[in-house]
Amino acid sequence: MIFHAYQRTPPLMPRRTAFLTLLIFAAVTAACSTGAAPDPGTQPTPVEVTEVFEGTVTVNGAKTHPFMVERAGTVTARLTVLSDAAATVGLSLGTWNGATCAIILANDAAAAGVSVIGTAQATGQFCVRIYDVGVLSAAVNYAVDVTHF
Repeated sequence: MIFHAYQRTPPLMPRRTAFLTLLIFAAVTAACSTGAAPDPGTQPTPVEVTEVFEGTVTVNGAKTHPFMVERAGTVTARLTVLSDAAATVGLSLGTWNGATCAIILANDAAAAGVSVIGTAQATGQFCVRIYDVGVLSAAVNYAVDVTHF
């Protein structure tokens, strides 16, 4: 005699029961979901940061100050102090790679009160540079306010 292993499979679930099971599952899933879109008003307001850089520019010299931008937006470098009111210097904004400042915007005739304004398209390392454009007859002290997000 030959014996065969035989396992009886349960009958398929009737259509009505399957439909009711699916309907209950959908109702439970919908009840667990809020369905509400996030409120755009709950986004944190960007915080404007102002950094002050001070130093001395010598004849034919330059100073570079790196800074980190945490959020895309407006970047403003304002020359607030220049110890010789008649002096002009170069004032520029650029990107910082850890060693050099790649100038993006420059004003080669900046006096106290002058600003250079740009837009950071992304977060990253930036820099402000103050330099003699060949017109200083003596070193000058300066202060630059850099405002960004």
